[in-house]
Amino acid sequence: MTQAELRLCSLLLQEHFGEIVEKVGNSLLRTGPRPLRLLVGDTGLLPDQVKKALCVLIQHNLVRYEVQSRGSVEYEARSDRILRILRYPRYIYTAKTLYGDPGELLVEELLLHGHLPMSCAVARVADRLTETMEDGKSMDYTEVSSTFVRLADTHFIQRCPIVPEIPQSTKAPPPPAPALAIDEKDMYIVPRLSLVGKGKRRHSCNEEEEGEHKAKRQKQEGGRSETAPDDGIYWQVNLERFHQHFRDQALVSAVASRMDQTSSEVVRTMLRMSEVTTASGASHTQPLSSNEIFRSLPAGYNIGKQVLDQYLALLADDPLEFVGKSGDSGGGTYTVNLHKALVSLATATLESIVEERFGSRCARIFRLLLRKKHLEQKQVEDFAMIPAKEAKDMLYRMLSENLVSLQEIPKTPDHAPSRTFYLYTVNVMAAARMLLHRCYKSVANLMERRQHEMQENKRLLDKSQRVEAILASMQATGAEAAQLHEVEEMITGPERQQLETLKRNVNKIDASENQVDETIFVLESFIESTTKKP
Repeated sequence: MTQAELRLCSLLLQEHFGEIVEKVGNSLLRTGPRPLRLLVGDTGLLPDQVKKALCVLIQHNLVRYEVQSRGSVEYEARSDRILRILRYPRYIYTAKTLYGDPGELLVEELLLHGHLPMSCAVARVADRLTETMEDGKSMDYTEVSSTFVRLADTHFIQRCPIVPEIPQSTKAPPPPAPALAIDEKDMYIVPRLSLVGKGKRRHSCNEEEEGEHKAKRQKQEGGRSETAPDDGIYWQVNLERFHQHFRDQALVSAVASRMDQTSSEVVRTMLRMSEVTTASGASHTQPLSSNEIFRSLPAGYNIGKQVLDQYLALLADDPLEFVGKSGDSGGGTYTVNLHKALVSLATATLESIVEERFGSRCARIFRLLLRKKHLEQKQVEDFAMIPAKEAKDMLYRMLSENLVSLQEIPKTPDHAPSRTFYLYTVNVMAAARMLLHRCYKSVANLMERRQHEMQENKRLLDKSQRVEAILASMQATGAEAAQLHEVEEMITGPERQQLETLKRNVNKIDASENQVDETIFVLESFIESTTKKP
């Protein structure tokens, strides 16, 4: 694990879970798998604090545990899963665009709590939606639960592994830690629950309400121990499925920009037809016949079968090879080559970065090396039509940044420079890894900058929150406009301007984080696909 990844993981843990959890997570990231005893000694925290921190990390799937041969339990941090925290806003926004407000809040609740039972998640979301509705209206549980079922059917959420039932006849002692497991066919089966009810609003008399809840709980515990119908069945967000959706969206956008909207719609239809049947790490989608694709096209696209066949032939003949023909049955069977698509997306990202940092002429040389694979300096000058001095300068600049590499091919065993070919080439994998490392550094710098901005203006932010709280309470009690204006003037003009500047800067930093994460996603997907490919 690189220092940039370690720094970013520490910042994410600190921002989302606090200092104690960050200290425990950082210790596991630095040292690898460790038992509880060594973890307590390394962090200098109390055993109870370390246990609670581990509970939080396990709840959010950021730490895994394993029973060793001697019976001890070792804990290991999942750095790749910790880095996914950066992508939480994107997961939530995607759920909103696909499934509306109920989908957005369901995914948000599951990410916020790590995992939840369906009944609990539905009740929480219904309450939150009711809060935003007009007085007298409320959100029905059935509407939220139907969205939950749709999320499970499309594999965006999945069941958590559970402790398998042990036959009572066996008298073996229980293991030091439970081994969780779940059958793949059960991961997306939603329990049949009759969730009846409506969302509730929070009342101002919180103390009375808490007292009523406590009384009800005591009555239930004393009278009858009534458990939820889905007790023990927990759900979590399936991040791999979201990544599959992001990859498909990037692929469709690439086809649209290269060809036209109808071509991208054909590819979108093919991806949608095979999104649940294709594994997340597969290099190709399942073969689809031309007739199946024609029947699955959206209703708005009134193109004939003959036109569709022409589009499919055009996509299959394209040099990028996003779509390939795999057979002639059913009017011709076609697949989407996901690996080649990711290679093209990663290469385009590298070209864009080179152009932004070094200019269009460097980008021309870079594209030339990508196409020709190996070239001598003289050949680069001739093919790129750039003067020798400039070409040499550009090649050395890119070489110093590790974007291109130099390969020596000696004519004789003594490796004499006069009898050696020096070929420039682009190692796409090495360049992608280097840029991914830089992206991690960039995000960590952005997070530290945002923390610095907030700390610098902490006093002003606290004052602003106090004024907003006073205004909210006065509005609730029906205060006059003059009184409200008087409270608003507690924040002076320059302070208000400073708050606006802070808000603008923080929004810019947040937007930059999301943009860098899009680049991280493309590079990570390319590296993962290339390393998996046999």
